[in-house]
Amino acid sequence: MFERFTDRARTVVVRARDEARAEGQRPVGTEHLLLGILADDDSLAVRVLRDVGVTADDLRARIRRHTETGGVGLAEADAAALREIGIDLAAIVARIEESFGPDALREAVPAPRRRWGRRRHSGGPFSSRAKKVLELSLREAIRLRHRHIGTEHILLGLLRERGGLGALVLSEAGVDLDDVRRRVTLVLREAA
Repeated sequence: MFERFTDRARTVVVRARDEARAEGQRPVGTEHLLLGILADDDSLAVRVLRDVGVTADDLRARIRRHTETGGVGLAEADAAALREIGIDLAAIVARIEESFGPDALREAVPAPRRRWGRRRHSGGPFSSRAKKVLELSLREAIRLRHRHIGTEHILLGLLRERGGLGALVLSEAGVDLDDVRRRVTLVLREAA
């Protein structure tokens, strides 16, 4: 599939891998793909995100908050709703970590398997959600009748997948995911 990727889209994937490695995390998640997209200031995807008020620094901070707090996976609005009905999420996380150890709620990363004498990560370099985003980027390119996959197609795949941390932090930042999809599609159609 990567043979259809533009140089910029390949760079997004490389940057996503570098982001995951820099955090010591493996595999590459949807949040890393989003950070990879945001690293290219001149791409169509970043221009559209900038038009809706998204900044790379804000999203990076939101991702860090999620990954540093055990990755519970709830949006701030969800946590606030739980607080309103008397459920203190921070206290629950603290009790779980007290009982089961730090990072007990973090998603486990499978241990590398040995294969023919080499250490290999059993799930590959991408999480299942990141793989889905890349697959959906291909589908988005096909839907738009494009012969290439660009950064904008990766963004469309991320928006369509919706379940990963990348889409969650965009939603938390006040981004209407459907509106961004419409904007990207409109810009692509105008350019054709």
